[in-house]
Amino acid sequence: MGRGDRPRYDDPADPMFTPEVLDPTVDLLAELAGEGRALELAVGTGRVACPLLARGVPVAGIELSAPMVARLRRKAEEQVLPVTLGDMATTRVAGEFSLVYLVYNTIGNLRTQDEQVACFANAARHLAPRGRFVVEVGVPPLRRLPPGQVAVPFDVSEGHLGFDTFDLVGQQGTSHHYWPADDGTTRYGAHHYRYVWPEECDLMARLAGLELEARYADWDRSPFTADSERHVSVWRRP
Repeated sequence: MGRGDRPRYDDPADPMFTPEVLDPTVDLLAELAGEGRALELAVGTGRVACPLLARGVPVAGIELSAPMVARLRRKAEEQVLPVTLGDMATTRVAGEFSLVYLVYNTIGNLRTQDEQVACFANAARHLAPRGRFVVEVGVPPLRRLPPGQVAVPFDVSEGHLGFDTFDLVGQQGTSHHYWPADDGTTRYGAHHYRYVWPEECDLMARLAGLELEARYADWDRSPFTADSERHVSVWRRP
């Protein structure tokens, strides 16, 4: 789900493409995959899958957006990085994997709890015994939302203003983006998602027959604390 609109998703200037971000991500995923295969849910344009493949890990993907798969094909051919078009909550890929992973808040693209539960179950169905499911997702910043405040800023910079608003009853969030242009106009974009708590993820994993193995504050395996703004969680199939 990363906070940005689709035309900018694959922009090489995006900080998410920097070695500082990608190297720790791929390091951990490659270690968890071991000698087995990896499956990325919502593989997108291959931001993570392609460097993981370059590390020698066989990677497959599931992706709902055909245009994003077309962009991925500029980087890797089908026989090298096969992708199945479909919903990550229900689409099945042949074979077993030692690692299934879902990065950058993308679990929130599933807008209901039932869909998120189904996603965990679908991940578990793809795992070989002792295989792992990894999710990277933000911790809802509701502590920063005092009574009467309607928005939480997540980026206030010269080229971009970003704010999250929340429906606390429906557990829904909207990321609002404003990009000022040199001509004085402002471009606006919004992304809607369902936010999810770490403990809620643990329950979804348990329903899928998975056990929590580790939880980090980031891909560098820094400790997860009450002040962490996101988590990288690893569940294992018994």
